[in-house]
Amino acid sequence: MPMEGVQQPEILAIDDELRLRKFDNEFAFALEWYQDLELVKLVDGVDVPYSEDKLERMYCYLDRIGELYFIEKKLDDVWTPVGDVCMWKTDMPITISRPFWKQGIGKRCTLRLLKRAKELGWQNCFVNEIYHYNIGSQRLFECCGFRLYEENEAGKRYRIEL
Repeated sequence: MPMEGVQQPEILAIDDELRLRKFDNEFAFALEWYQDLELVKLVDGVDVPYSEDKLERMYCYLDRIGELYFIEKKLDDVWTPVGDVCMWKTDMPITISRPFWKQGIGKRCTLRLLKRAKELGWQNCFVNEIYHYNIGSQRLFECCGFRLYEENEAGKRYRIEL
């Protein structure tokens, strides 16, 4: 849950070409990401594209329980949304649109959010569940220092001590 009395920053700078921008209720551009069936399968475990309503409900929920950001990459001097990430103590879901996979964006964003969690005084962070077949996400969190702490039929759960 968001910490009472803690202000979420408008921008979390990562480097010259990457930043996290606070969710502002404008998200129509993101529907395209959630129409990608491969991406949705990795995120939700099913290959059913999102409707506008489902996307809105997801973002409203995430914004209510954690710090929700759009991942922005500087393309031709314009900050362009390429994904989203939300951080709360028990999870850190991250989605990056397919054209930007395998560019190190997820790692840089995750490391920045871990720094933010330390600034907030958190002792640890968790990733609730990554499906067994989502090897890319498993590698991402493992390379950022998360360790497997539980496994079930569907996937794996990770934790990091800060």
